[in-house]
Amino acid sequence: MRLLWSFARPYPGPLALGLVCALAGSAMGLATPLVTKWILDSLGAGAGLTGPVFALLALTVVGIGFGYWQWTLLGTLGERVVLSARERMVRRFLTATIPAATRRPAGEMVTRVTSDTVLLREAATSSIIGLINGTVMLAGSLILMAVLDLTLFSTTVVAVVVVAVLFATLMPAIAKAQTQAQAHVGQLGGTLEGALRALRTVKASGAERRQAEQIMTDAKESARHSVIAVRREAMAWSVSWTGVQLAIIAILAVGAWRVGEDLMTVSTLIAFLLYAFGLMSPIGELTQNVTAMQAGIAAAERIREVESMPVEPHTAAAPRGPAGPADGPVLELRGVTAGYGPDRPAAVHALDLAIPRRGHTAIVGPSGAGKTTVLSLILRFLEPQNGEVLLDGRPYREYTHAEIRERLAYVEQDTPVVPGSIGDNIRYARPDATDDEVRRVLATVHLSDRVDSLDEPLSPTTVSGGERQRIALARALLRRPDVLLLDEATAQLDGVTEATVHDCVRGMAEHGAVVTIAHRLSTILDADTIIVMEDGRIRAAGDHRSLLATDELYANLVEALRLTDPVG
Repeated sequence: MRLLWSFARPYPGPLALGLVCALAGSAMGLATPLVTKWILDSLGAGAGLTGPVFALLALTVVGIGFGYWQWTLLGTLGERVVLSARERMVRRFLTATIPAATRRPAGEMVTRVTSDTVLLREAATSSIIGLINGTVMLAGSLILMAVLDLTLFSTTVVAVVVVAVLFATLMPAIAKAQTQAQAHVGQLGGTLEGALRALRTVKASGAERRQAEQIMTDAKESARHSVIAVRREAMAWSVSWTGVQLAIIAILAVGAWRVGEDLMTVSTLIAFLLYAFGLMSPIGELTQNVTAMQAGIAAAERIREVESMPVEPHTAAAPRGPAGPADGPVLELRGVTAGYGPDRPAAVHALDLAIPRRGHTAIVGPSGAGKTTVLSLILRFLEPQNGEVLLDGRPYREYTHAEIRERLAYVEQDTPVVPGSIGDNIRYARPDATDDEVRRVLATVHLSDRVDSLDEPLSPTTVSGGERQRIALARALLRRPDVLLLDEATAQLDGVTEATVHDCVRGMAEHGAVVTIAHRLSTILDADTIIVMEDGRIRAAGDHRSLLATDELYANLVEALRLTDPVG
């Protein structure tokens, strides 16, 4: 209840009004059997029926009005709770640290924003009100039954206590089953999202059936646990229904005997039976809301997990200050050791690296050498465990994340597209860029033919891989960064376009720093400085000729690259 209440707490006004409407509607229902007794007593006494009939009609109309108001209030409040939870999760995803955000599959995170919030909607609003209202209505019914006849009331209480005990016994099993079902839905979403991203590979490998079976494993597990929960819920409903029906049978038997003995009137028995039949309403409401709350609690726990993800400190970037000393490095790593978790080995060890203010620095090495980790440290996606990263001679800790990234531009190797048009993608880091600036960078990356289609929606199927890389490079160049970081931005370009991009990189290197993770020989040959990494450490540094003559690992890497990128 505390967990669910934390989502509803920001809306005390609508909750209070919803509760008032629910209680008022319940009060109308509780008064109806008494008015019915009034009508029967009036018939027996030969009195007029105008008053009691009018009262019964008024109770019905007013009850409908309160019910409509309650439904509208709680429905609106539920959507506000969902919207608030979704907004918090979306913002948390996008501001979370990279290790935290990438720890789980993206598809699983999507299910928390979509399906989990739907389960939360009813549990955090209607179910809380329903529990309170159902409890009050049950207590009110029992009190009025005690006022009518204590003997029949005792019979009813025994049935209600038995139902409550059995119901409480079933609830933990329902909660456990629903939690496991939702967990498997999240895993299903993660696996499906990964399969759809790699759909071409799936088809090319003839793995459609096998991949579908893997996805359906989680779907079947979710269904299995959901069926268990449904069975438990059905058992809870059956127990509550059976308990009330047995109580009604007992009331009829005992009540008929008491009427026959002149210990109570027929009108009292009928009113008592109406309350007994009416017990199904609060008991059913309690059953429904408690089972809904079990699913809501499981969803709320998963949502709270997202909201507890560590985030990067967010402060707006200050205007760019003057560059540091012309003869000093723009970026520097001093004795940096870093990894991706306390239970995983460090990816780089005691790393010392200086990036000149101008020039092209290429980083090469075998897979797992720590090349991408260096870029993650520079971009502050990853914090060092030891050592310091410096910008213009100042430690990163003296800058905000935004101030650091304002000076950098980054092109990923797989160059994902962001939602929106081609123009949106190019202006992503600089939404205020002019049309002339956009045309200029498009010409630089040989995409002048796209100038007239900037408003075209962009997706992985509307542009080729090479066009996607060039759009990402245009986006980076438009930012006019001090340091351009390229995770091999020419991997999917044809030779002519690649030569143009290299010209662009050389031009950038004349007045700024370019850092490249190199996978192609042409990139290595073009670099002013080449850093050779192995096992998270810098093995050697120099230009192409000197390293080729002095470093065996570099010579082997060049020979391997030469197989797919021949150079005379």
